[in-house]
Amino acid sequence: MKKVLIVFGCIILCIGLALGGLAVANKINESEMHKYIDTFSAVEYENQLTPQYDENGMAYFVTNRDFKVLHLTDIHIGGGILSAEKDKKAINAVAAMITTEKPDLVVLTGDMAATYPHAGTLNNRYSHEFVIRLMENLGVYWTVTFGNHDSEIYNFLNRAQVAQMYESENLEHCLFSSDDGGVYGEGNHVINVKNSVGYITHSLIMMDSNAYTDEDPLGLQWKYDNIHEDQIEWYENVIQTNQAYNEELFGHIADVFMGGELPIVKSLLFIHIPLMETRDAYDEYLEAGGDTENVKYISGKMGESAPYVYCSLEEEEMFETILELDSTKAIFFGHDHLNNAVMDYKGVLFSYGFSVDYFAYAGIHKMGSQRGCTVINCSPDTSFEIIHENYYQDKYESLYEKEVVDLTN
Repeated sequence: MKKVLIVFGCIILCIGLALGGLAVANKINESEMHKYIDTFSAVEYENQLTPQYDENGMAYFVTNRDFKVLHLTDIHIGGGILSAEKDKKAINAVAAMITTEKPDLVVLTGDMAATYPHAGTLNNRYSHEFVIRLMENLGVYWTVTFGNHDSEIYNFLNRAQVAQMYESENLEHCLFSSDDGGVYGEGNHVINVKNSVGYITHSLIMMDSNAYTDEDPLGLQWKYDNIHEDQIEWYENVIQTNQAYNEELFGHIADVFMGGELPIVKSLLFIHIPLMETRDAYDEYLEAGGDTENVKYISGKMGESAPYVYCSLEEEEMFETILELDSTKAIFFGHDHLNNAVMDYKGVLFSYGFSVDYFAYAGIHKMGSQRGCTVINCSPDTSFEIIHENYYQDKYESLYEKEVVDLTN
């Protein structure tokens, strides 16, 4: 019995020493990552747009030219000593694409963090800290929606605590807001684009698509949560508020020139987990062997294995509300790293973002066709254009040498 206790004690001691060693190594890595991130300079703009704020504290931009949004998703920073080299590659890629594109706004649609045990830490503060430091150093205006991996149940920080990091008053360029009046989720917020006479030409709506259902808190069964009923009500209120704003300012013009009605304010929705209708659309496309009355496959690829789209299977009325209000003309999301397709479903564009991930999927650091960004050009006439860009183009000059990858996958 004494020998058993000695062996058990030695095992506990070894585990303690290993964990202590990892903790020290991760603190050293934190310092080294800060030094690495600080080698990236601010983006050089000729005439950078700066946001203004309305009486409710909501950010908006004013411009009579195209407004460029850069959509990035699934950066998946591990944050620990064991993921450090892949984290650096992801940071290098993000910086290169933002520096080249010089967007007016960057939207990160979730999974900035991927703080798994094999990163060498469970402290997701590191991952989010690295992303925040990079974005603020680049000096671009930006915001985020959260993904399922940004605050795992075993991570140090929960979703609300992560939101506090992005909402810090010390951040000069982050436009994230979680002040949504108690609506479910963290960070349901809006950034509008107006022309010089005050007309809202585009409304950019960020929503938390949440993480996992209560039945699957660790996400091991891929039972994803969805957008909740009060969030849908919040979304509906955003659309109605935008419309009322334009009508109050320009209702007299509508009476004279437009038969008494102003056009519905156009909006773009940014989430992390695709809506269930994304799977419905692709299933219909596959079953028909091509485009149908409802579905038109526009571009990109669906690289994930069946069921291809890993969405929530919980019923909700988000898409039905989108169709009814007729404001949102495109939904941008990530989550499925090997998908980057754009599909038109019942008049609404479903646009997967190119992922950045070097760490979360086994072997993905060797792949390259899925890695990049999405450029969204919002025109003053309320139209918009979606362009998918692969990171491994020559135009994206990175500060550090790009890795060699397989672009055929």
